[in-house]
Amino acid sequence: QVQLVESGGGLVQAGGSLRLSCATSGRTFSTYAMAWFRQAPGKEREFVAAISWSGGSTYYADSVKGRFTISRDNAKNTVSLQMNSLKPEDTAVYYCAAKIYSFSSVPTRGHEYHYWGQGTQVTVSS
Repeated sequence: QVQLVESGGGLVQAGGSLRLSCATSGRTFSTYAMAWFRQAPGKEREFVAAISWSGGSTYYADSVKGRFTISRDNAKNTVSLQMNSLKPEDTAVYYCAAKIYSFSSVPTRGHEYHYWGQGTQVTVSS
């Protein structure tokens, strides 16, 4: 069983920055593809960013490209999401997700991920 715990959410003004972190249990973290998704009130969950097991490949939703950066530290079993130039439309609960033993693909669809965190709220005021 893999446990994911997000942290770093909060309230920030538009144009500000936040850094989300996801701490992951499990001895094989370096084999996981990792991703961030978000869900705003009344909307479906959407893909935000993903990173390959090695950190060598990253993918972003068009809505966050150039503003958000995903990274990972395999020595610390963590994945982070640096969010800059935040907009009110970035307001959502942000979820960390893990796809185990993922060497050949980095999915952007939620159903392909095996484990999820509980989420952390990000609120951007205008």
